[in-house]
Amino acid sequence: MKINLIAETHEVKEKNGRKLFVKKLDKKDALEDMCGKYAGVCYMKNTYDDLRNEPREKTLARIAQTKNNGHHSVYDHVFVTLELEGISKALAITLNNQGWYNTSEKSGRYTQLPLSEEQQVIYNKWLEILTKKISDKYSEKYPKFFTKNKCLKLAQENARALNSVYGRGIIMVHTVSYRQLNYLHGYFKYELEKSEHTRFFEKLLPEMQEFCLELEKLPYFDEVLSNHGKMMASFKVSGLTLINNFCKVKDHFDSTIYATSYKASLAEFAQAQRHRTLDYTIEDLPKNPEYYIPQIIRDEPKLVKEWLADMKKNAEDVPIGTIVTINETGTLQHFMLKLYERKCTCAQLEINTITDMVLNKYYKALKEQKSPMAKELAKFLKGSRCTFPGYVCTQPCGFAEGIKGTRLI
Repeated sequence: MKINLIAETHEVKEKNGRKLFVKKLDKKDALEDMCGKYAGVCYMKNTYDDLRNEPREKTLARIAQTKNNGHHSVYDHVFVTLELEGISKALAITLNNQGWYNTSEKSGRYTQLPLSEEQQVIYNKWLEILTKKISDKYSEKYPKFFTKNKCLKLAQENARALNSVYGRGIIMVHTVSYRQLNYLHGYFKYELEKSEHTRFFEKLLPEMQEFCLELEKLPYFDEVLSNHGKMMASFKVSGLTLINNFCKVKDHFDSTIYATSYKASLAEFAQAQRHRTLDYTIEDLPKNPEYYIPQIIRDEPKLVKEWLADMKKNAEDVPIGTIVTINETGTLQHFMLKLYERKCTCAQLEINTITDMVLNKYYKALKEQKSPMAKELAKFLKGSRCTFPGYVCTQPCGFAEGIKGTRLI
């Protein structure tokens, strides 16, 4: 694993009509200096210029005070952007479940990630099988949409389900606040020092340790903030949010909020958790795992049997296609936003199907409650988002089965 700095927050000052970067200090000191000044905004006499020009000693005193009294929100004003090179999908999933962040990730849907020699053979086999199945099913009927490259990309999307969730090779650009970066270090340290671990984290511990060591090399590591994150994790009021083994989520749907759980693959979860207006957790890895089967081969028992056999060959390393229980909670308003993104021909089929299933459960519950919002949800039941009232697709696919929601890929 390697962590490279790409960008950091800089202060800007206008001079003679031009915006200029202001950087009297370096790295951590520069970030903390800004945060120390921001902490004074709530009781400044005039404008921010007063704080900008205050004696350095006064800013340092405020930094020490806010760190020691736990007033750490001021350290969310500044950000660092890091390139995480050679991490696993498991670590990416863990990081992407932690509150505010932004991620751009090299995708197994669109690229082929590095694999062991044995895994590469299995992946290549299914890439060939799936590419042919997709082409045979749709290319003749929809030649403009199902091009040779499109069929290959869709085959990659499904074949990657065989890859280990702990396999290295992911490259991710990850932006977090200065506070969050150090809290993450604390959360991971707490997990590493625990005596008991979930099955998911047990296999991730070596990479967590490596991640902490890499963070400590950065000029942004702060022991005070890290220790606070560690303490919060021990109180169970914060910390790593991915695994929920404490309570079962029961279905609840009303005109304001909802909660539900369902079974889907880790690959589907990795897509779903990116809807950061909603809240997602998973239950721990099952002792007797089941696996996602691409819909386009489900009507061929021989292929299904072969697919599951290849999945089980990699069972110890946990394929990304492993089925887990996913908990999803949020507001009706934010669920509607999800519909606009995931009810689409170009969305991953599994998340499209799961989103449609939750939509139908939500609609049925509101209809039984005689809620006026049932009529609002009914507008989304006809198919993909291009059927939604008022929505105009800028790149029409012309794929009828995709629009109707009956596609197999």
